Amino acid sequence: MPDMDNFKEAEAFGIDTPQKTIGFPLKGCSNLDWGMKNRLARIFSPKDGRSLMLACDHGFIMGPTGGVERIDLSIVPLLKYADCLMCTRGVLRAVIPPTQDIPVCLRSDAGTSVTTELNDNVVIDVQDAIRVNAAAMAVMVAVGDAATEAKTVANLYHAVDVGQRYGIPVMGVTAVGKQMTRDARYFRLATRICAENGANIVKTYYTEGFETVVAACPVPIVIAGGKKVPERDALELAYRAISEGAAGVDMGRNVFQSTNPAAMIRAVGAVIHRGFKPDEAYQMFQDLSASK
Repeated sequence: MPDMDNFKEAEAFGIDTPQKTIGFPLKGCSNLDWGMKNRLARIFSPKDGRSLMLACDHGFIMGPTGGVERIDLSIVPLLKYADCLMCTRGVLRAVIPPTQDIPVCLRSDAGTSVTTELNDNVVIDVQDAIRVNAAAMAVMVAVGDAATEAKTVANLYHAVDVGQRYGIPVMGVTAVGKQMTRDARYFRLATRICAENGANIVKTYYTEGFETVVAACPVPIVIAGGKKVPERDALELAYRAISEGAAGVDMGRNVFQSTNPAAMIRAVGAVIHRGFKPDEAYQMFQDLSASK
């Protein structure tokens, strides 16, 4: 273990000097194999290197919560507005039409409903990810939780090993337990650990000082939409994250629990891909909602 005596707090983030990319729009991905890049280019638009991911994997530990009781009715109609779908293999096989040409970020670990954030998860067989043509595999990492950190980091490391073998990118998903402080210092630690252990993408939460989290992570960061908030606030969250360097937004409840999910996902997409500011995107949401 590194000697922590006289440890210096991080401060040289070089926020005004973006990490260089060579021949590929996503940072930290220039030296990946062709198959990896091809899958990433399906998730992140080659035009701007950004992605609007639609998350509906909540049921794997939470059951049929509001908005995902019937994924065939609530989620499938929204797929045409998303760049990528994040879901479980069970829902993918049972509900998502195989004719739907959308890349899938497959939830590739599974736990129990006893605790909703920090489970003693296990990783699925990579061959199942191959069978469903996954564009990426998502694995939770519980940094800072004494009971589960070692197991979840090992899960990530294993997923990266098999992902590299078969050309499938891995997303490290930073979990946040009730005892963890949701600040930039924690998220810099959690995202960096994911990247250092080989994650090609990291999903985390937005926080004040987020630009330092992005700068210190050598691979693309996607933010989680988090709990349901008013539509204007969710659009503000997406705008701030993208403005401060996020490569995408993985939004679930703030889309499918919206008063008009189709209008909301289109407004979020306008923030990510068209540079809309929060007020412009919210006006778009209102206009689309009024015209339904």
